[in-house]
Amino acid sequence: MATDTLKSTTGASGASAVRRLLLDNGALTALIALVIAMSALSGDFLTTDNLLNIGVQAAVTAILAFGVTFVIVSAGIDLSVGSVAALSATVLAWMATSEGVPVWIAVILAVATGMACGLVNGVLISYGKLPPFIATLAMLSVGRGLSLVISQGSPIAFPESVSHLGDTLGGWLPVPVLVMVVMGLITALILGRTYIGRSMYAIGGNEEAARLSGLRVKRQKLAIYALSGLFAAAAGIVLASRLSSAQPQAAQGYELDAIAAVVIGGASLAGGTGKASGTLIGALILAVLRNGLNLLSVSAFWQQVVIGVVIALAVLLDTLRRKAGATPVAAGTGAPGGRGKQAATYIIAAVVAAAIVGAMSFLHNGSSSSATKKVGLSLSTLNNPFFVQIKSGAQQEAKKLGVDLTVTDAQNDASQQANQLQNFTSSGLGSIIVNPVDSDAAGPAVRSANKAGIPVVGVDRGVNKADTAALVASDNIAGGKLGAKAMAEKLGGKGKIVILQGLAGTSASRERGAGFAEGLKAYPGIEVVARQPADFDRTKGLDVMTNLLQAHPDIQGVFAENDEMALGAVKALGSKAGTSVSVIGFDGEPDGLKAVKDGTMYASVAQQPKELGRIAVENALNAAEGKKVEQTVMVPVKVVTKENVAGFGG
Repeated sequence: MATDTLKSTTGASGASAVRRLLLDNGALTALIALVIAMSALSGDFLTTDNLLNIGVQAAVTAILAFGVTFVIVSAGIDLSVGSVAALSATVLAWMATSEGVPVWIAVILAVATGMACGLVNGVLISYGKLPPFIATLAMLSVGRGLSLVISQGSPIAFPESVSHLGDTLGGWLPVPVLVMVVMGLITALILGRTYIGRSMYAIGGNEEAARLSGLRVKRQKLAIYALSGLFAAAAGIVLASRLSSAQPQAAQGYELDAIAAVVIGGASLAGGTGKASGTLIGALILAVLRNGLNLLSVSAFWQQVVIGVVIALAVLLDTLRRKAGATPVAAGTGAPGGRGKQAATYIIAAVVAAAIVGAMSFLHNGSSSSATKKVGLSLSTLNNPFFVQIKSGAQQEAKKLGVDLTVTDAQNDASQQANQLQNFTSSGLGSIIVNPVDSDAAGPAVRSANKAGIPVVGVDRGVNKADTAALVASDNIAGGKLGAKAMAEKLGGKGKIVILQGLAGTSASRERGAGFAEGLKAYPGIEVVARQPADFDRTKGLDVMTNLLQAHPDIQGVFAENDEMALGAVKALGSKAGTSVSVIGFDGEPDGLKAVKDGTMYASVAQQPKELGRIAVENALNAAEGKKVEQTVMVPVKVVTKENVAGFGG
């Protein structure tokens, strides 16, 4: 039965001892090197606020990863933890708000939901003989689907009493960090001091030998996956508390971060090794990396490349360590004082890192720059031409005004955007521009900026329950009404249409939909036969439209709340687009305008995204300098058809 503790088979002294220390603590070495590098490269990295931000940003991944550690140690895999986290948080919010269940009961039900999902995974794997990959992949889909069904695709406000989990104690110590530490200690206790913990190592080392030794492997696996589900539920509750809302699409992809954290921390996917401290270090490496890259203004596209490379290097270092002569020690047979040596290693590492980082901080103290001219722009996604144009307009204006503009891509992840906004706040920028993934979820992070005295400007979408110096946006309600009028006139006042809705929770989707519905009231002959969300995404627009055509083949019109979904619908309609079916989009992006010119789209309610970006930067700089800015700046929209597309300059 193997454990996570690896000891060298040969003695060493002097330089060899240092080399051995580094190799035997690969993840810790990588973390120290990363912290030192970020401290040297950015004067904003080594501040109390930023270090606390890193702890908060690591918390959800770490808690998920602690649960995944149990599974990986036992040679399993759990791909469902992100979906289970979202489902558990959604159950809590739904039960406590819509159903009026007492909050403490709702919390218990949320935790029970996570454990139930884990038990189902365990049953499928132990008794159904499904491979862990397949069983948990199925639960990933089921969990996410149930979360969307319960919430109807929209965020649900989180109970105020539970939302305090996302706050701070004493005004400075984040509660998510405390929860992470507690869950880490519980993980270490289970792995090192309990029967189930020893069973995990035995099953991971050799499942057949464990069974022949008398372990009830099937029952143990039920407990292992139930623990993973419990930790996922805890992570989901902490995440929703940070965002003050349960997001049905929350924690997408987090299962991969959790697995990466466990592996970076020294665990083997083959099973038999792994520890809580290693998992924590792995989660911190990912958090430090993302935080530092934000502070260094590294392109959002390159960030993904860098993170992937660092993960590969961290695991490669662990492989080199094993090849250098380290061998696993059987549980309970480690060298005397092994735990003490490990603790001493961590203490020495902390002292060395603190000394070097302190020196870096001293060097940065001499540098000075005008924070007023520094502006951060957090976009909901850069996987959409409309937001790329906002970025382009903002960068052009920033260059003209001499503003140092940092642009980040939230990748339609509300929690990732919250992290980016916190990073901006701790960097002491002059002002922040935010295009929210979700108007409610952005509120807590914007309120933190408010407390720090940093003005925030919203662009394209508003922020709820927080103060913004200005909102620069198109008049989405008026645009929706224009879209309804154009559709009705094209169809002669009667016909069947479908509506493709945008990302649930965003003000743009709500306002465009409300404006379109209001405009249709004047045309009772127009019948809306279906409304389906496609999340502002072209591929989803294609899939949703393809499905809707099976149920409603006789439609005459499609209104999509952005051009990307409209273009997906055009693809699904094929030869019908522009002939028997009229498609109207919203945004006026280049591909959309080309489709209008070609006749496959009837019209687009065109915005001016570059102008949105330009005006946002102008207002952000004015707000930072204390100048008066308008609370709301509406950029006009117009319906662009084949007749006037040539004269529209955007």
